[in-house]
Amino acid sequence: MNLTDAQVGVEYIIKDIQTDDEELDGFLFTLGCYSGEPITVISHKKGGCVVSIKDGRYNIDNQLAAAILI
Repeated sequence: MNLTDAQVGVEYIIKDIQTDDEELDGFLFTLGCYSGEPITVISHKKGGCVVSIKDGRYNIDNQLAAAILI
């Protein structure tokens, strides 16, 4: 399952991130988005979703949300 299928307000644990872009992987790592970390979807929007990782909230697009497996 990935973030596009996640229920709003439920905390999930990130299992894997499937991207072919090392720069994007590094960016996600700086946000605290990596395997084993909890993530919560705050809301789904037309072009993506708002997620809570650690103490921050981030707006990510659907393509990136689909790459984050929970």
